[in-house]
Amino acid sequence: MADDKDVLRDVWFGRIPTCFTLYQDEITEREAEPFYLLLPRVSYLTLVTDKVKKHFLKVMKAEDVEEMWFDFEGTPLKWHYPIGLLFDLHASNTALPWSITVHFKNFPERDLLHCPSNSVIEAHFMSSIKEADALKHKSQVINDMQKKDHKQLWMGLQNDKFDQFWAMNRKLMEYPTEEGGFRYIPFRIYLTMSDRPFIQKLFRPISPDGHTHTLGDLLKAVYPVAISNDDESKRYQVVIHGIEPLLETPLQWLSEHLSHPDNFLHISVIPAPSD
Repeated sequence: MADDKDVLRDVWFGRIPTCFTLYQDEITEREAEPFYLLLPRVSYLTLVTDKVKKHFLKVMKAEDVEEMWFDFEGTPLKWHYPIGLLFDLHASNTALPWSITVHFKNFPERDLLHCPSNSVIEAHFMSSIKEADALKHKSQVINDMQKKDHKQLWMGLQNDKFDQFWAMNRKLMEYPTEEGGFRYIPFRIYLTMSDRPFIQKLFRPISPDGHTHTLGDLLKAVYPVAISNDDESKRYQVVIHGIEPLLETPLQWLSEHLSHPDNFLHISVIPAPSD
């Protein structure tokens, strides 16, 4: 892969200043102070919020505590989506710090998956990587790795170790030079204005006639509404890792550099703010 290591670092070390507040109807023995944390964009809420849980448990009785979950402005936050994606999708145009509400009761079964332990996060993460490699290399790379290699990917994410993770993830980003890219690009497009969780289709980085596909080409093929015509005002923002990449950016480059650790490009299409 192209060695734009600074880009990989910037993506990995992206942080969102966040203020966690206990839901007003939770029963506490004394007032719960808010808790502030810099959340890593590439991680998962349930993986990095142990300190949040400990902070609020200090003011609560054990019998009043069930599974912890989070919401933003009334929308339950899916822990199995990367943190950066949750922010881009739900809070892109709000002031920082991001204000998240913490709950210990009334788990929203219809909206969220249960997350009883880190092993559940690990299983979800590894299944995403395996799905991505099936698209990119017909699973050949991930299947050639040993179990300890899989563990190194997970431990790198869990412990926020950039070099440990990328020493192994680099292999998942390689491809034969003559092919010019992956077999298919692992991507998901998320829409705030849809009940559908996301759009995911087979899309190649190179066209049959050898033309390099761009982000714009992907959107035209999969969700053309996201692209405004020249004569109309911008209706949507297309956001990856908190930025709006140029539509001319090659999709292969985006896949190598702006994918989350799960090896998917998570693309948010959100309504443009009306100034």
